[in-house]
Amino acid sequence: MTEFHVRTKKKIERRDITDLVVAAARALGVSSGAILVSVPHTTAAITVGENYDPDVTTDLERAWAKWVPDVPFDHEEGNSAAHFLSEAIGTSRLVPVDDGEPKLGRWQGIFLVELDGPRERTIEVTALTGSENGKRKTGNE
Repeated sequence: MTEFHVRTKKKIERRDITDLVVAAARALGVSSGAILVSVPHTTAAITVGENYDPDVTTDLERAWAKWVPDVPFDHEEGNSAAHFLSEAIGTSRLVPVDDGEPKLGRWQGIFLVELDGPRERTIEVTALTGSENGKRKTGNE
């Protein structure tokens, strides 16, 4: 496993981290299999989506901001909507790797979704490779 850090600038922000994930996968030496891209935070998420048209990012940021209307939350920190969105969107994505490159569609990228920023976030990339003698290799050994 390897990790990198991203500093976000907005309360809700969708940040393309594809190049950073590719560099992490290369550092792990993954040639085929999959990588797990995850964020160990309860108010952030990871997605795979369109990275061509920047309007998609602003559209999604606006939609996430409106996704949770005035719900009477009990959590006193005032960021319950961010916790809800993190769980609804998901904190990890499994990305196939072939010939050392993540297998993404032509217009796809990997994104960190900040839901309670600005903050510094940690992104973890774990290699999941083929099995050897029936034992699954995770890249953490």
